[in-house]
Amino acid sequence: MTKMPVQNSSADSIPPLLRVSPRIVFLPVVNGSGQFAMTTRRWLLEHSFDCLAVPLPPSFREDVETAVLELPQPSIVIQRPRFGITPWEEDDSDWQSESSGGDAETSPTSYVPIDPCQSVIMAIRAAMGEHIDRQYIDLETDPYVPYATVMPDPFALRQVAIERFAAAILPGITRPADPRTMDRMIHMAIQLRELESRYKNILIVDNVLHWPWIRERYNELAGLSNPIAVPGSASKPSNPVEDIVTPTERYRVDSRNLMFLFGELPFITALYERARAELQDDDDVLIDGVKELLLAARDSYVDEFGDRGRRVTPLLLSKCLQYIRNLSLMHRRMTPDMITIVTAAQQIFGDQFALHVAENANHYAFADDDPEASVASVTLGIDQARLPDGEIVSLVNRLPGPPMTWTTLKLKKRPSEDDRRRWQHSFNPYGQCSYPPEDEQVENFRSRVFERAQAILGNDLAKTEKFTSSVKDGIDIRDTLRHWYEKQIYVKVIPPSRGTLDACVMIFDSPADPRKYNWRTTWFAEHKDESTLAFYATDFQDEMIGPNIGMATYGGALFLYPPVAIRDIWTDKNLDYAETLEERLIAAACRYSRSRQIAVLSALPPGGGWHRMARRSKKQLIHVPMSGFSQEHVHQMRTVHVLGGRHVRSYAADFIRKGF
Repeated sequence: MTKMPVQNSSADSIPPLLRVSPRIVFLPVVNGSGQFAMTTRRWLLEHSFDCLAVPLPPSFREDVETAVLELPQPSIVIQRPRFGITPWEEDDSDWQSESSGGDAETSPTSYVPIDPCQSVIMAIRAAMGEHIDRQYIDLETDPYVPYATVMPDPFALRQVAIERFAAAILPGITRPADPRTMDRMIHMAIQLRELESRYKNILIVDNVLHWPWIRERYNELAGLSNPIAVPGSASKPSNPVEDIVTPTERYRVDSRNLMFLFGELPFITALYERARAELQDDDDVLIDGVKELLLAARDSYVDEFGDRGRRVTPLLLSKCLQYIRNLSLMHRRMTPDMITIVTAAQQIFGDQFALHVAENANHYAFADDDPEASVASVTLGIDQARLPDGEIVSLVNRLPGPPMTWTTLKLKKRPSEDDRRRWQHSFNPYGQCSYPPEDEQVENFRSRVFERAQAILGNDLAKTEKFTSSVKDGIDIRDTLRHWYEKQIYVKVIPPSRGTLDACVMIFDSPADPRKYNWRTTWFAEHKDESTLAFYATDFQDEMIGPNIGMATYGGALFLYPPVAIRDIWTDKNLDYAETLEERLIAAACRYSRSRQIAVLSALPPGGGWHRMARRSKKQLIHVPMSGFSQEHVHQMRTVHVLGGRHVRSYAADFIRKGF
């Protein structure tokens, strides 16, 4: 590969603050940040360097660079501890008890995450592509003790130069408390001094927390004054003794556990990789990625729930993004973390949409879980890993980012296919019963339809008359304007409604496909506050959500209230003249209703055939437009859960997942 010409390669283009010496440039970064990783790549492409100093021990070189060549496939390189306790820990027992819990026999296994959004990994990747020499300069330590603290949001790097960002952090950087970390700073400073004799332009990409101490040690070796050193520094350092370490091991990572490996969300990391592969501008990936995450969650949410879910409109998405912004500001962040995004989605759209957001956030488009891969995979957890041999080890990151806080958020999980099949075979079809909270909701909805139908019936009987001494039921604007030439005001007279409604037909899907709605039954009321219910719906056994819990979707339903004992309308031969599912509901309503009027809730007005069917039974259909109700509420009413016995009601709430 031919090296491309670079711009701004002069020495004057590099800020003096970042120069350790005329030949060494220190790029201070925050590990695990996509923003810093992109900045690192630009530095290597815009400036001319002949050596990259990598802040990792030489024992990691072979496996790390092999894993980098496999990117964007993520992996992990681990190094197991050789001893339970080392001599320097024995001399400082107080510090040992604080840093590792005092358990010397359970020293953690150190690892390097091969993460595209790690600045050091990005530097190695870019240096290998540009054929720049890499020198691994960190001290071999066993065990490894990390050094990390809370950092400002790296998003500020978009508006602030990296040297200003580092200078702002500098006053808050404390000297490492453990002696072995200081030994590492000394060793890296000595290695940088040696590299100066072989290379002219050296770049070291390391944690911003190491920056002042490596520079301090370097200046002590050179006998120079350190303008950013902290008073009380030690005398001229000597080269520390390296520990004997075990060989490193390289593994793939289970794609479901990438949240524990990556510094950014796996979904955002995939967007960075896509922008890199397609040569797109990646400046706005971090912010636009949140929008893409919500859109991806919307697509998967609609695929699962269809009409049963909440409508994810652009207005609600904008409200969710505003909520995410406000929560981020409350947490003193410029960019949201996963808990912020999922919490906002849960508050705006409900649990099920939030579950899809969480699942998509953990999806990495470039993951490859090939069971025949030559490299075995590990399962990661919070600071733990299960190795291919089944051993569970504690982990410590050699490229630690800011400390993370793990928060619990309760979301009902989706059952597996194995569970669905097992529940389907064990369902008791002879003990069917409904879910009481849904019964209450649907009866309330039926009452609202009755009230709306009675109001429509009263409006149809309204008449107008000239104003004399009372406005009656309000001024009739239409007739007043129509008789404007008479200079008279006309008022409405709405007579009181007579009788009550006792039958309501709800048509949710018309024309109904008999192959789709193959479950048709009649349910009788359990108490006086419930209706006699006849309906057609999807087969609940096709979608089992829990043990003896199935879910179906109404296509249409007939409510008779007060409840009456009727024959099953789907087997009643007296109703065989009805040709469609909708007509059978209307025919049953005409047969069993005691009232002259029947409320029909549907998206479109009843056709002439339905009206003729009602007139033969001396009934009148009162159309209640479905557009007069919340579409989300209507979609929610269409969902019915079928329980395999009354005893299931005691635990049904633990499995029932609403689309809201």
